Amino acid sequence: MTLTKAQIVEVITEKNGFSKNKSAQIIERLLELIKGSLANGDDVLISGFGKFCVKSKGERRGRNPATGDDLMLAARKVVTFKCSGKLRDRLNGE
Repeated sequence: MTLTKAQIVEVITEKNGFSKNKSAQIIERLLELIKGSLANGDDVLISGFGKFCVKSKGERRGRNPATGDDLMLAARKVVTFKCSGKLRDRLNGE
């Protein structure tokens, strides 16, 4: 099952006694901070969880699967995630 933003808001509301509206504002602000940092090219490190990094990918050759034509894919930036050792251990039941 996928954890949604609405479910996160619900848990924060229940656990901390905030209103649903206040919980939603907290989550939205957190996500905006993360997105802003990544958009500026900065990494986001959350201790005990992991690190989000912006990586640059160069131009590369590709192929249109519908037509089979060769084409050049433009350079772009992507976000990668590397989980912390603590999270990795938890995922592996250690």
